[in-house]
Amino acid sequence: MAALVAGFALVGAALTACGGDSDDGGKKEYLIGFQGPLSGDSQQLGINAYNGVLTAVEQLNGDKSLPFTLRIVASDDQGLPEQGPTAAQKLIDNPKLMAVVGPVFSGPTKSSEPLYSQAGLLSVSPSATNPALTDLGFTSFYRVIAPDTVQGAAAAEFLAKVVKAKRVYSLDDRSEYGTGLSGAIERGLEQADVPFTHDGINPTKDYTSQATKIMADGADAVYYSGYYPEYALLTKALRGKGYDGAILSGDGSNDDQFIRQAGTANAEGALITCPCSDANTDPSAAAFVAEYKKVNSGLKPGTYSGEAYDATNAIASVLRKLGTDANRESVRTAFGSVDMPGVTKRIKFERNGDVQGSTVYVYQVKDGQRTVLGPVSSLIKP
Repeated sequence: MAALVAGFALVGAALTACGGDSDDGGKKEYLIGFQGPLSGDSQQLGINAYNGVLTAVEQLNGDKSLPFTLRIVASDDQGLPEQGPTAAQKLIDNPKLMAVVGPVFSGPTKSSEPLYSQAGLLSVSPSATNPALTDLGFTSFYRVIAPDTVQGAAAAEFLAKVVKAKRVYSLDDRSEYGTGLSGAIERGLEQADVPFTHDGINPTKDYTSQATKIMADGADAVYYSGYYPEYALLTKALRGKGYDGAILSGDGSNDDQFIRQAGTANAEGALITCPCSDANTDPSAAAFVAEYKKVNSGLKPGTYSGEAYDATNAIASVLRKLGTDANRESVRTAFGSVDMPGVTKRIKFERNGDVQGSTVYVYQVKDGQRTVLGPVSSLIKP
């Protein structure tokens, strides 16, 4: 829990430091919004993303050639769909705000995007993966992470060819994110001729009865489509029942908070898939990691930190081209043509707002640490 508290304290300090209406040496100031969970059960993923935005903004403001300065305005949606519209409206109502990084979770994204589209305000999610989000007619939405059609297909292939599961128990948390991911996995399992049981359970504090159902099902692998607090509780319940099959989850569980909340012994051996690499182990991301640590008091980048950093830099690249005459409409119109190298991948978009291409990685808890096993494509033996 210590890292979470430290990260949140840092966010609070950063928001204060970035406040006010002053600019730097008379330069024009543009505001960039951030929407995501900065409180609530799954806040660490939002803090990871916010700190990525902060890193990019601090770095950009240090560039004397930039004809403007940037300031962050953050809006906390707690990761809850019902909080999304209120959080979005707070950002929309600020006339100096040119674009938004976020929302972070798929549920608040779905509930917020009608407002962003109506306002013509660009929003670039670092992490909302529900496949349907780019098919709902939103006119100002992009994402720099691959949809769960990509992660689900890779996860199913990993289950079939690496885990060699004979039967999978596919459980989701009934959220926009969870149902999107479980549906994609199950389609992949069908194509691989791997039998599965589908089930859904709303987030709860006790997964004992769910673990009993899984044990009775006879599945030798469980894939949970949801977030790390519930994955931790489910894993503890399964271990407590003596379950010895493979236990997996997706990017919503890809945080060290999973290990802390499940307990090191329970988390050992658990697997996580993510359409994201670990910047901390990627030599090409060394400069980003160093800058992130400098800005965020020594903290290491977490899941979605690199994606949020890339989203912020992509927005800034458009503002740089537009100069001091940028407005919401010109930023939104120009953003679709972004094509630039990022920390996580090349940032270039399909017409529907999805980022082009992505690699799905597998993580495993070993000796109490999340360890990158590698891309699914490299883990599959011929």
